[in-house]
Amino acid sequence: MRIVSLVPSITELLYDLQLHEEVVGITKFCVRPHSWYKSKVRVGGTKTVDLDKVVALDPDLIIANREENDRQQIEKLSSRYDVWITNVHTISSALDMIRACGERTNRADLAQEIADSISEELRSYRADFTIADVPSAYFIWREPLMVAGGDTFIHHMMQQAGFDNVYVHHDRYPETDYEQLRSLSPQVLLLSSEPFPFKEQHRDTLQRAFPEARVVLVDGEIFSWYGSRMLQAPAYFRQLRTDMGL
Repeated sequence: MRIVSLVPSITELLYDLQLHEEVVGITKFCVRPHSWYKSKVRVGGTKTVDLDKVVALDPDLIIANREENDRQQIEKLSSRYDVWITNVHTISSALDMIRACGERTNRADLAQEIADSISEELRSYRADFTIADVPSAYFIWREPLMVAGGDTFIHHMMQQAGFDNVYVHHDRYPETDYEQLRSLSPQVLLLSSEPFPFKEQHRDTLQRAFPEARVVLVDGEIFSWYGSRMLQAPAYFRQLRTDMGL
C-alpha cells in the first residue's frame, strides 16, 4: 500500500502504526516525526495540495480531513483515488478514527492498543479531579482574535483538561473582542502555539488587558491533534494545571 497523508496529526499516527514504508507523501505541515518531514515527499500545504505531486506518487490511499483540507481539491483527488475523508470533533470520534485507520492500513490490533491506552490515560486523569472546571477561553488566532467554539475537538480537549469553555455556545472558531471576552468573565486565557504562534509578548499584552485572568501559552498540538499525540495529553494537562496552581 502507498499512502499519502494530508493531515498532520494522522501522519504522526501512521508513524506510530509502524507504516514506515507505506507512507510515501505528507504535507509541509506534517512536522512529526521529524525524520519523515526530512525524508518523505511533501505535497504542499493542507489546503494547497500540489495535485501533480500526488499523482506522481500514485497512491493507493489518500487520507484527508473535512475541516483541514480544501473541499475542491479533495473532490478532484476522490475522482481518481481512494480518499478517506476523516471528520473528528470529539474525543470519541478521534478514538473511532484511530481504530478505523488501523482497519484501513492492516494495523487493527496496534490501533486498538493505542486507542485503549488513550482512553485509560484520559479516564485516569479525570478521576484525579477534586475541583470544579475553570472558566476559560482558547485562542487560535490574533488578528482578528479568534477562539475555539463548542463544536470543535479543541473544546472537548479543554473539557478533558478541566477548562470550561466560555465560548461553548459558539460554533467553530468565532471572532471575538475584548468587550465580549470581558462579558464572559474567563479566569484563564489559553494562547495556542498553532495555527497562530502566540508568543510571550502576546501573552503580556493580554495579561495587561485582563489583569484578573491568568494568561498562559499552551501547546496547540496537545489540544488540537487527534491521533496518537493524545497519549501525551494527560501528563501535559497535569503539569499545566500544576504550573498554574490549579
